[in-house]
Amino acid sequence: MTAELIVERGRRVLNLEAAALTDVERTLGDDFARAVQLLAACRGRVIIAGVGKSGLVGRKMAATFTSTGSPAMFLHPVESVHGDLGIVGTDDVAILISKSGESQELLGLIDALSRLGVRMIAITADRASRLSRHADVTLDLGVREEACPHDLAPTTSTTVTMALGDALAVALMEEKGFRAEDFARFHPGGSLGRRLLTRVADVMVSSDLPVLDRTATMREAIVLLAERRGIAVVVEHDRVLGVVTAGDLTRLLERHTDVLSVPVASVMTTTPRMAHDHELGSAVVHRMETHGIMAMPVLNEHEGLVGIVHLHDLMRAGAA
Repeated sequence: MTAELIVERGRRVLNLEAAALTDVERTLGDDFARAVQLLAACRGRVIIAGVGKSGLVGRKMAATFTSTGSPAMFLHPVESVHGDLGIVGTDDVAILISKSGESQELLGLIDALSRLGVRMIAITADRASRLSRHADVTLDLGVREEACPHDLAPTTSTTVTMALGDALAVALMEEKGFRAEDFARFHPGGSLGRRLLTRVADVMVSSDLPVLDRTATMREAIVLLAERRGIAVVVEHDRVLGVVTAGDLTRLLERHTDVLSVPVASVMTTTPRMAHDHELGSAVVHRMETHGIMAMPVLNEHEGLVGIVHLHDLMRAGAA
């Protein structure tokens, strides 16, 4: 088998799965909205069940729901009828996954959930299936062909199921007003936790700030630029009037030979980009990188100057 043929086979799989995702996106409608609303109204947990590859996708789906503010648990259909059904409460909502909608193990669970009064969302490729008929809402996978050349191994169907699970979790997260700060509470460890928990106030320089008044000259500004990492802030009664940076000095030197006596008021940027002390460091890093800024004045809730934040300090703190 040639390398060219192997690559072509790989492309065929990717094309089939991409097309299936496009199809399900195109047909997404009111049933999806109803499913999200049902989940948003859930006062208990989200119970997710499936068998085989659907079960593996269900486990990932449960983890995604839990990490985005909706407590979820995977329930194996076979184990459910041997005692594990005890984890299910009447306030829960179940998401049941089966391409055919006729999985015997899952159908046994449906009866038990119905007796408990648990609302059910079906993810299946057959709206006429028994799973779909018993569910409150059905999300149609729309998959008619697997990427497997024998149309047997779950491939395209599991990809679409995974994507639908992500769509449900993200739409639910937004419906419930789940914020980045909330996400950080569930991910305190590692680089992700640092990025989401680091605020400007944690990193900014807050003492001995490089400030000038509006009557200062560039002689004074140059000293601050050299000593305070390339920024000087012009203030009046703690209000920022403007900012002078090393870049401003460079541009001034291109126009003038004698710059020491030039008033800072004629050089400063009067509408500088600024940060607030309560902001997430990651948001400020994004602004600084977008606009090519190395340092920013930091304001408090009353718009008074309280510090200077440097891009390198934010990066070292893991806010990027």
